[in-house]
Amino acid sequence: MKEKTPIYIDLFAGCGGLSLGLHNAGWKGLFAIEKNSDAFKTLEYNLIKNKNHFDWPDWLPQQSHEINELIKNYKKNLEALRGKVELVAGGPPCQGFSTAGRRKESDSRNNLVKSYIKFIGLVQPKLLFFENVKGFTQEFKKNKDKGKKYASYVEEALKRKGYYVKGQLINFGDYGIPQKRTRFILVGIHKSVQGANKQKAKEFFNLLGKNRFEFLKDKNLSVNTNLKDAISDLLKTNGEVPSPDSSNFNAGIYSITGSKYQELMRANVIEEIPDSHRFANHKEKTVAKFQEFILSDRKNKNLGNATREKHKIKKHTIIPLDGEDKSPTITTLPDDYIHYSEPRILTVREYARIQSFPDWYKFRGKYTTGGKLRTQEVPRYSQIGNAIPPLFGEQSGEVLKQLL
Repeated sequence: MKEKTPIYIDLFAGCGGLSLGLHNAGWKGLFAIEKNSDAFKTLEYNLIKNKNHFDWPDWLPQQSHEINELIKNYKKNLEALRGKVELVAGGPPCQGFSTAGRRKESDSRNNLVKSYIKFIGLVQPKLLFFENVKGFTQEFKKNKDKGKKYASYVEEALKRKGYYVKGQLINFGDYGIPQKRTRFILVGIHKSVQGANKQKAKEFFNLLGKNRFEFLKDKNLSVNTNLKDAISDLLKTNGEVPSPDSSNFNAGIYSITGSKYQELMRANVIEEIPDSHRFANHKEKTVAKFQEFILSDRKNKNLGNATREKHKIKKHTIIPLDGEDKSPTITTLPDDYIHYSEPRILTVREYARIQSFPDWYKFRGKYTTGGKLRTQEVPRYSQIGNAIPPLFGEQSGEVLKQLL
């Protein structure tokens, strides 16, 4: 008898990193919830129009949705999904918990945690897979619960809904991603699943760690993929052409592949110009300054004080990258990093490579944003900086299938 393809819903789906990973692991999407229209356009273009990955229900308009509106308007439809959904994947957006930005306990985005738990109660999937930033496990000092960690709050709430849960910090760099990126992963298994217990939720992490070598070997990849392995075929010195999607900008072209990772990322791509590989227009003095940083400063570390004083730099983070190492965690701000060998910031496509998005995955929306629009718009760099690396999502998807 042919195994039934397991069904999942992606909440807070962003541009589709986790959905792409689950797709590659043999899952079928029912629908994806993302409130930002830019990020949703990217997901829609690649996974709905291109890959036909979702069995989108007729009762739900195929567009961006906000989770509270969804719960309010479609409560009955969601309850009707009970018993039909194997997994609810995705966690609430992380900005309120992030150690990279300013942590605010009152950040309204943190209330989305409560909406997430409400959604789980309505649909009652067999499994949960929840990702959040490291800060999620750290205490808020000025907290009504006297420094209770949000992670503990979520675990308690999900236990009350009938789930055995286990959370752990995972560094995606240990799973073949060319980036050191530690995230909080929580897995839940509903007590109705055969053989469900606390140990079975823990088993996810044991299997994930154990399976990774075989998984990467099958793809000809190494655990130690570094930044050069990821992006050395995208150098500016390969040549430049006018950007296909932005006037007054240049884009890069491919050189020959220099690693197995690049071969995997470029599989099934016939274009000579990579998508979203637009170079920033730096001023001459910026280029000269960056050149100096690349040659003189420590790699993969924030600029030293002497360099800062010399150039009167007020910006909080500027990190010259190290091609021979994994990249530090990329954020939503591309100006924080300087390319390891060229005096420029990274392109959107290089960002995507560091997060393990294949080159056929095309990004939609603006490249960057600023000022007041930052809170409403999610440009391409931010979409990628917020994503779960598809290569990690795929490994998780394989293990989640084993738990069923």
